[in-house]
Parts: sequence; structure tokens; C-alpha cells
Amino acid sequence: MPSIPSPASLSAVVLSVLDLAPVTSGTTVGQALRNSLDLARRTERLGYHRYWVAEHHNMPGIASSAPAVLIGHLASVTERMRIGAGGVMLPNHAPLVIAEQFGMLEALHPGRIDLGIGRAPGTDQVTARALRRTADAMSADDFPEQLGDLMSFFSGVFPAGNPMQAITAVPGLGHQPELWLLGSSGYSAQVAGMLGLPFSFAHHFASENTEPALALYRKAFRPSDVLDQPYAMIGVSVLCAETDEHARWLAAPGGLAFLRLAQGRPGPFPTPEEAAAYPYTAHDLRIIESRASNSVVGSPTTVQRMLDELVLRTRVDELMVTTITPSHADRVRSYEMLAELAGLRAVPS
Repeated sequence: MPSIPSPASLSAVVLSVLDLAPVTSGTTVGQALRNSLDLARRTERLGYHRYWVAEHHNMPGIASSAPAVLIGHLASVTERMRIGAGGVMLPNHAPLVIAEQFGMLEALHPGRIDLGIGRAPGTDQVTARALRRTADAMSADDFPEQLGDLMSFFSGVFPAGNPMQAITAVPGLGHQPELWLLGSSGYSAQVAGMLGLPFSFAHHFASENTEPALALYRKAFRPSDVLDQPYAMIGVSVLCAETDEHARWLAAPGGLAFLRLAQGRPGPFPTPEEAAAYPYTAHDLRIIESRASNSVVGSPTTVQRMLDELVLRTRVDELMVTTITPSHADRVRSYEMLAELAGLRAVPS
């Protein structure tokens, strides 16, 4: 983990990137993925610490459905930045498969791979069943057992009597990536604390639970071979532009995309023009406002103030920033402006 002072403002925390590989209206999945590769190269040069991609399924506006595959490409076009999953949804996959995939990534890119684990399916129940090819174990209740198996495949140490000890995860054994637990409630926070693992909270869509979950993590924390003190990160949605008005214009498509998702009709991310022309009802606007309360949108002055307040309130060690707007150039510009606000040290290309 990077060593940083006790955080009190944006300039005192580590900054990282969360990418959903957004597919916008009028573009293709291929272009979305190429944009991700370009953004990883650019944010590495800007000084961002890590770059994560998230597992989502059955969502036409998100192309990052296979994190392990995308991570391999991202790691190949970068040199120093940590690359990882934020996260892999453990209930969707056999722990052995995850250990093999991420062990391979770690063997190819030693010391640079992160594995963020979530216990939710990250999709609807029909899609979850398609992923698992069974209607059984559709809940996350067996998460502790799955997590234990995953960690044992990396270490080679299993509890006595565990039948999995007859299996060697190749190349997982001896090639463990940096392991994180992800969450949007208190459950994973407590598990992360008890195991002495770093914890990442999804503030960008569950802000009402952020501070209680972080308090649970810190209270439950026990030192481990990984960490001797808690290390907490939160995901936060940020869009920075030259003025507050222009930032709100660029952020409006995200509100419409969220509305469509809430209505059960997800699609590619719309353009600002589509968002402006949409016939919103009063109920629609309330749904969008609930999302906006989790986001940081505005000019550099506004973004600086909002993020300083967030860091001071949550006392996190790291912010993982996700920025979605239809124009790739506008997305890159937002990360550039944020890097300047935080005083990141640019790395020569």
C-alpha cells in the first residue's frame, strides 16, 4: 500500500480510476474498449495509482463484462500503474477459475495486479442463473466459504479435510494478486476488517451507507500479514469541467442512463442532446436527483470543495474516481483537471 499522511483533503489521498468501459450512443463496444486502453495510458502518465474495471452483465452500456480479459490488455499497455478488478463478483464464478485467471495475470505482470472481490451478483437473477448454469446458490450466503477457497488456492494452505486441497491452482499458487474486499453495506466491511484486508466501498451508488460501513471496517480490523492498520478506499463519481454549467451538461446523460436502468430498460449511454430532449416526469427527476446526490459534478473550484469535504468526513486513504460522459475527450479532460487539483506528479511518457 502507498504510504500517505493522515488524509484531510484531496491532495492528501491517493487517486485511482474506476472504468466501466462505457458504450455511448452512436459508438461501438470495440471503440469503448479502445477508449479504456487510451484512458489507462493517459491516467498512468498523469500519476493515478491504480486502474480498475468492474464486472457487469446484461448491460448494453457497459463493456467490462470480462474483467480478467480486459485487465490483461490494460496491463500490457501500461508500465507502472496497478491494474485490477473492482470487482469480480465471487458468486458468479468458481474460486478455482478466479485463482487461475488472476494468478496468470500476476505471473505476467508481477506486483501490479489487484483482485477486488464482491459478494453480490452484479446483475439480475436471470443473468446470474445463466452465468452459473444452475438455480442453486443464488444468494451470497456461501460467500465466506468461497472466499476461503479462493485464498487457499493462492496460498496452497487449506483447512483440514477440505477436498479442494487435492487441487493445485496453476498458475494461481504462489502468484496472489493484491486482494481487496468490496462492498456497499456493512457485511463485507466487517469481513475485510476481520481478515486484515483493504476495503473499498461503493460510495458512488450507496453513499448513505459509506460512513457506517467504514466505521464497521475500522472497528473490526485485525492486523494481518497484508496490513498492520486499516486501509480504506471509496468509489466516487466525479465529472470536472471548466464551469459548473458545462459539467452539469456533460453529466446529464448519466442521469438519463440511471433512470433507464431503474426502469428496467438499460441501453448505451445517451448524448447530452438526448438527455436534454427527454420528457422527464416529476418522478423521473426525483430518481435522477437521488443519483446526483452521490456524485461530484462541477468546475474545478466546486469539485475541489466537494472532494475536500468528502475526504475530511470519511477519512479514507484513497479515492477511486469513475467518470462517465459520452465524449472520450471530455472524460480524459476531467481526469486531467482532477489530477491538477490533487497535485499529482505527471510521469514522462
